[in-house]
Amino acid sequence: MSKGRVEAFSDGVFAVIITFLVFNIKVPSSADLAALLPLVPLFLSYVLSFLYVGIYWNNHHHLFQAADHVSGKVLWANLHLLFWLSLAPFVTAWMGQNHFSSLPVAVYGCILLFAGIAYFILTQTLVSHHGKDSKLAMSIGRDRKGQLSIVIYLVAISLAFVRTWAGYALYVLVAVMWLLPDRRIEKVVR
Repeated sequence: MSKGRVEAFSDGVFAVIITFLVFNIKVPSSADLAALLPLVPLFLSYVLSFLYVGIYWNNHHHLFQAADHVSGKVLWANLHLLFWLSLAPFVTAWMGQNHFSSLPVAVYGCILLFAGIAYFILTQTLVSHHGKDSKLAMSIGRDRKGQLSIVIYLVAISLAFVRTWAGYALYVLVAVMWLLPDRRIEKVVR
């Protein structure tokens, strides 16, 4: 079946997730600069989550550019990814409102971990659907960056209970690793 509908639906979900992220930042009632200070943790959480959702949207777009068509399994794998990403506004607000307390930071990492696993499942489902010799399979390769991300998430989740900011810093590290779109897919699509 055509991939156009899954791309359009996913784009809509990504847009809604990004929109809901900002709703968690409440406007202060006073007009002085000091009123913004309590919002710093929420804003930092928002920036990181906005970055993550943007990275997933960008890589999702590149992934489907390399795909020719989809199957029912691909649709379900895509929904699985969107489910985990749809929890981003909740965990972002919880982490920010609680000033990066250990449990919210760890749960934030769990959502990132499950989204990373879901993205891996989506890529593998697409590769399986297109075949091991397809341009999609060649562009993804062994996906070492994806595997490394999952390992870093596991370390960060554990670290969140000992050194909360170290766990958060590892989440930032993974985001930085993924800032640029995956060039492997761009090369193969050209």
